[in-house]
Amino acid sequence: MKKINSYRLPFILVTSLFFLWGFVHSLDAILIPHLRKAFRLTTLQSSLVDSSVFIAYFIMALPAGIIMRKYGYKAGIIIGLLLFALGSFLFVPAADTRQYVFFLGALFIIACGLTMLETAANPYATVLGPDATSTQRLNFAQSFNGLGVTLAPLIGGRLILSGKDISDAELGVMSAQVRETYLLTEASSVKLPYIVLGSIILIVALFFYFTKLPDIKEEQESEKKSIFHAFRHRHLTWAVITQFFYVGAQVCVSSFFILIATKAADINEKVAADYLGLGYGLAFMTGRFIGTYLMKYIHPAKLLSIYAAINILLAAVSIFAEGMITVYALIGIAFFMSIMFPTIFALGIKDLGSDTKIGSSLIIMSIVGGAVLPPVLGYIADETDSIQNGYIIPLICFVVVLFFGLKGYKPKLVE
Repeated sequence: MKKINSYRLPFILVTSLFFLWGFVHSLDAILIPHLRKAFRLTTLQSSLVDSSVFIAYFIMALPAGIIMRKYGYKAGIIIGLLLFALGSFLFVPAADTRQYVFFLGALFIIACGLTMLETAANPYATVLGPDATSTQRLNFAQSFNGLGVTLAPLIGGRLILSGKDISDAELGVMSAQVRETYLLTEASSVKLPYIVLGSIILIVALFFYFTKLPDIKEEQESEKKSIFHAFRHRHLTWAVITQFFYVGAQVCVSSFFILIATKAADINEKVAADYLGLGYGLAFMTGRFIGTYLMKYIHPAKLLSIYAAINILLAAVSIFAEGMITVYALIGIAFFMSIMFPTIFALGIKDLGSDTKIGSSLIIMSIVGGAVLPPVLGYIADETDSIQNGYIIPLICFVVVLFFGLKGYKPKLVE
């Protein structure tokens, strides 16, 4: 009992990190339509926002695991928060210079910090308590990630989006001065939200620095092993593959939500941002809490399979439906996606022993699916002149998740 109580404050602090990265990731869904207007981008070009974010997970995940293996979880969390804050403050010079590549660079640095945080926080949450409830505990912590997903569009939509969607033809008849003022105003609206965000992150970093946190030690082996030694666990291999496709699906659905809502349902971008927050985000958050509760009675892998099958059907609806039905289908997908990331993660690192930290890094690396798959969706949308056609990508991804829930999660050691 004393040990469990000693884990309470660390668990609360770690749970706050889930909220923060859920919030900033959800802001990306606001940035994509916003920067698309400010820089007159195609759907494919605007998807580079996701690519610049999620490529960082591939590049930084293994270094993050090595840093934490050497210095511990607390050091990894503090470094991650400092990178997070730095990237947020870099939005100011990016907006001042109005260079799209600078925005992508700032997002990349934020994502490097998020990689450190996720590599530390996900396994940390699973071990701060009894092993039997590790999956439930991670899903509970991830529920606050859903709270961030809910609030970010509501706040960001009001602070960043102007609600003005001026066509290229309208822009062409403007005077040079009016056009320049419009584009500069659009680019500059991101500065205040990201200054505030960066300041909050620095405060959180200080809180972690001055708080004593237990470091969880896994079983150590004397022999030197390759970082890919963890792949001898077959279920980890499948978890890495599945997480690649799942994250790709989640990013595709959330990042293009505003665009598909404005096109398919013919609603204003600010109204679409409200649906993204109060609809998609709230569904995602409540889905996490409900899913965590259901895991008391249904095995996590079985529940994952059920949710994946439902999302395959909903993805099909989002492709072929018209009007608000498309928006409601995407909100439904959010609800049933809610448990997928933490469940895949927890099942993937289960029983890894001394391979846990590296296994965690490998699963975090697979988040690169969020960099690879959205441009594919964007390409399909541009080529077919229909954003809805691009949602064949999430549908395929949920088929992979279904396989993992049915078979891929089962532990098997391959020497």
